[in-house]
Parts: sequence; C-alpha cells; structure tokens
Amino acid sequence: MMDAPANFAAMRPLATPEITADRPFDVAVLVLPGFSHLALHAYIEPFRLANTISGLPLFGWRIAAPDTQPVEGANGLKVSVDVTVEELSSNLEDRRPDQLAIVASEPVEQRLTPQLNGFLRMMARRGVAISALGTATWPLAQAGLLAGTRCTIHWSRLAAFSEVFAQPRICDSLFVKDGQYSTCAGELAAFDLAVDLIANQAGAFIAQEVCRHATVHGQRSGSNRQTGPSGVAFAGVSECLVAAIRIMEENIEMPMSMSDLSNRIGVSRRQLERLFGTHVGVTPAKHYLRLRVEHARRLIEGTRLPLVDVALASGFVSSSHFSKCFKNVHGISPQQLRLNMPAWIGRGLG
Repeated sequence: MMDAPANFAAMRPLATPEITADRPFDVAVLVLPGFSHLALHAYIEPFRLANTISGLPLFGWRIAAPDTQPVEGANGLKVSVDVTVEELSSNLEDRRPDQLAIVASEPVEQRLTPQLNGFLRMMARRGVAISALGTATWPLAQAGLLAGTRCTIHWSRLAAFSEVFAQPRICDSLFVKDGQYSTCAGELAAFDLAVDLIANQAGAFIAQEVCRHATVHGQRSGSNRQTGPSGVAFAGVSECLVAAIRIMEENIEMPMSMSDLSNRIGVSRRQLERLFGTHVGVTPAKHYLRLRVEHARRLIEGTRLPLVDVALASGFVSSSHFSKCFKNVHGISPQQLRLNMPAWIGRGLG
C-alpha cells in the first residue's frame, strides 16, 4: 500500500559496511558564485531524508568554496562555507571526501580559475569520485578530465558543449556515470543523481523511501532523456510524432529528407504531415528548420565559432540561406546576435 508506514527496522541492514553511524558517506559540495539553489538542495536533501528515514547518519555533507566568504547563488541568497578548497586539499590524508560534487553557474566558461583547475586535477589524481551538476560539466572538460568519458550537461548547453569539446562523449540524459565521474543535467536531475548514490550506498529500499517522502513517483533512470525544448510537449499525443521530433533533434548537422524521416518511423509522408499539422501547427519541414535555427542560436550564444561553422553545424550549406532563415525566426540576423553577446564568450570557446 502506498500509505503504509515505513518499516524502519528493515532499513538498517541495507546500509553497506562502508557507511555506518561511525563512518558516514562524506560528500563535499563545491559551490561557485551564481550557483543554482535548486540544484544544490535537490542534491543535498535526499541525503538528509535518507538519514531521517533510516535513523542513522548514513550521509554527511560539507559546503566547500574557494574561500571562507559566504557564496551568493543566482537568486541572491547566500550559503555559508564549511571548508575551503585549500583545506580540503591539505586534509586529504585525515578526511578524504567520498564524493566531490560541483555546482557551477553562468557564465560557466569563466569559472575555471587556475586555483580551481589545480584543485580539480589534484582531486582526480587522488581518486576522489567527482560529480558535476548542470553546467559544472563544462569546467571538468576544460580541466581535461573528461577525455573519452561519457557525460551530460543541461540541454541548453548540449549544442555548445559538443562543438567546443571533441573528446568527451556527450549524451542527452538525466545523468551519466562513467568511472570516476558522474554528470547530470542539473536542477531536478540532481535529485535523481543523489537518489542513485543512495541506492548504491544504502540500498534500494531507502532510495525508494526517499522518493516517496519527497512525493516523487519512483526513482528515475539516468538514461532517461532530458526535458528539452521540444520533445516532451507532445508525449502522450502520438509516439510517432515524438519519435519524429527526436530523430530531427539527433540529425541537425546532416538533415534528413521528409521521405527518409517518415520511413524511419514507419508512417507515410502524408500521415507525418497530418500529425504535425494537427498537433504542432506547422509542416514537419518547418518544424525541422526551426530546430536547426534554435541549435544555431545556442551555438552563437555559447561559443565563438565562426558563423560559417555555425551554419554548417546546423545543417545549412549556404550562409545567405542560413542568415535569411535565422532572421525569419528570430527577427535579427546571426551577425547581430553575435554582436550582442557578452565579452566573456571569448577565445578558446570554439
């Protein structure tokens, strides 16, 4: 029964030998100025719930920062600092964290200072497991720690990340675990990553109870796709429509013909056009074009790629056609948008 009280006695044996009342699993959460409070608390609160549900201090957490000053989040609220990165580095022999989680912010490209770069690389060398929440995947890649690693980042940064960093294997997932590194889409996906850690360290039952207490409908798999700009809006309307949009999103640089697309999903081209006309209000070709233009916009906003490269990466072989389509959708040319971008998007980001 969903409303049955939790069996607390049954939970205690589920804790692994590594986490006990004397030795809780230690999580150091590095917050950078402008961080997302939603991501931070979505990650920490499941650990508090796990402790409350089990009646054991299974997890402990510390807020880390570059210095001792309270760190201000994107919403203007500040959090106090428990430990500095220097203290974490110098105290690894006595108190080595089991997990280092990083909550970054925008503009994420500016956050990798020499101090942070050295700290991340040192923690990696010492074998500390590292989790990146949301855009924090970016500084990990900048530090050279994700070469050959499967990873994810918030969907708004997927396009720019895939163009800027060639070595990490980026994917559109809620969270990805690959060896020493875990990455997630941030915000509420941080909850999913924390619950997955709880399941691994304290058992599936406690993880399920954490979800139940948080009024979350079960534990989500990391392989679930993120809620991107277009996909989930049509969920439940037509599986063929959702599949068509997903295929469009996955084939931006080399656009498919509408005939090939309809063959891929097993419907006629006429039926495909009817689905888009009924539920989207435009033809599939027009929707596909808008997806490509939106991809181009995110590249312009997130990188310094030359506009000709942005056009090619968005499936346009003609710069003039690209500029015309872009202006029709956004009301300004790609050149005008580039001029409006802040100076911090600079060399090295494309």
